[in-house]
Amino acid sequence: MIEARGISKQRGGRTLWADLALTVAAGEVVALTGPSGCGKSTLLDCIGHIDRVDSGTISIGGVDAGRSARRARLLRRDHIGYLFQDFGLVHDATVGTNVDLARPTGLGRRRGLSTAAALEQVGLGGRSTARAHELSGGEQQRVAVARLLVKQPSVILADEPTSALDAVNAALVLDRLESFAAAGAAVLIATHAPSVTARVHRVVTLGDGRDRGPA
Repeated sequence: MIEARGISKQRGGRTLWADLALTVAAGEVVALTGPSGCGKSTLLDCIGHIDRVDSGTISIGGVDAGRSARRARLLRRDHIGYLFQDFGLVHDATVGTNVDLARPTGLGRRRGLSTAAALEQVGLGGRSTARAHELSGGEQQRVAVARLLVKQPSVILADEPTSALDAVNAALVLDRLESFAAAGAAVLIATHAPSVTARVHRVVTLGDGRDRGPA
C-alpha cells in the first residue's frame, strides 16, 4: 500500500536520509524509530504528500503523485489519514465539528461511521457539543481517532501518537490502529516508545538501515 523507492531528503544543508526504501503492506503496522533529528516526521510528511522528497518515488496504493499538486491533494483526500502528536484539532470548534471535518464528500466516497457512532467507539459518546479545548489530552487524541473512523483511510500515518498520553489512552489508540490494520489499512507510526514498538509487525530504524520484527 505504501511503497517508497530510492528516496532522499535534505534539510538545512543536511541529508536526513538518502536512497531509502520502505514498504508498508495493507494490513500491516510498522513502527518508524530513530534518534531525534533523523527525519521521522519529515518522512511521514513526504509519504503523506504534505512535503516532497528530493529524489526517488513514493506511491500510495500504486499511485505515484509525482510532482503534481492535484494528484497529491487527491491522495491526501481519498486515501490518507493522519494522527498527530499535537492532536491536530480546531481548538475552538466542537468535538462533532472536528470529527465531521474528516468525512469524505462526493459521490462514490467510502462511508465510515457516523459522527455519533465514532465518538461512542472512542468513549466520547454525548460529548459532540463540547469544545475541543475543553477536553484533556487523552480525550483530544480520541477525537482524532474518531476522525479516522469516519474517514476510513487506506493509509494511516501517526506521528508520536501516544507520547502525550497516559497508559490507558495510549493503549486505546494502539488498539484502534491495530483494528484499522486488521480491516486492511497500512499503518506507519513514528515513535520513540517501547510500548508501541512491542506491538507492531515490523520496526524500521532510520539512520542504521535496520528493519526488524517486534521488539
